[in-house]
Amino acid sequence: MDFANQVAIVTGAGGNLGAAISRELASRGAALVLVDQSADALARIEETLGETERLLLSDVDLRKSADANRVVSESMARFGRIDALANTVGTFRMGRVEEDAAEHWQMLMDLNALSALLISKAALKAMRVRSYGRILHVAANAGLKGGAGMSAYSASKAALMRVCEALSEEARSAGITANCVLPSTIDTPQNRAAMPDADSSAWVKPEAIAKVAAFLLSTDAGSVTGAAVPVTR
Repeated sequence: MDFANQVAIVTGAGGNLGAAISRELASRGAALVLVDQSADALARIEETLGETERLLLSDVDLRKSADANRVVSESMARFGRIDALANTVGTFRMGRVEEDAAEHWQMLMDLNALSALLISKAALKAMRVRSYGRILHVAANAGLKGGAGMSAYSASKAALMRVCEALSEEARSAGITANCVLPSTIDTPQNRAAMPDADSSAWVKPEAIAKVAAFLLSTDAGSVTGAAVPVTR
């Protein structure tokens, strides 16, 4: 999988998974547009990327259409093309139906689904010009089936999956694919701190997800679209 002369946008690039995907794509020769709300988080990941050409965009809220459009317009101004979009923006909250699930509903829908819709919409305009593009979103295994305390979160990830499926149908004739990955619990310092007694040996490492993401974002994956790919070990 060679990403030389390709430009990839990675949203949520300052997070554990976004950073892993950024490093994976950089190692394969991609020029990167790294997007995050935090300038400090972007500065930390930038230190790990070597000589890869990149553009850093901070203070970005992808729940806002104007910010999604800014990401694409500044990417085009710098590089003149967008070949791939890896969207890792999202969040997690537990909440039981009879307790606080409703309080988390809108926030989860906005961060996990609306943000994906808006950045996809913005990127599609640039990708259609060249009749080529690869779009990848990070959903979750929880989007396949609700569990106790997971109603709002599962619904938001299911909504993201439906957006991705519809996008794949709408864009396939233009040479643009859209897929999502479904990680199980990701092995991050934050999750280890939050669940100190859990069996982390069954968790999936960000680097493993990044390798799957790289394939789905590559020219090799042109025949794969509308897929929801589990990544669980």
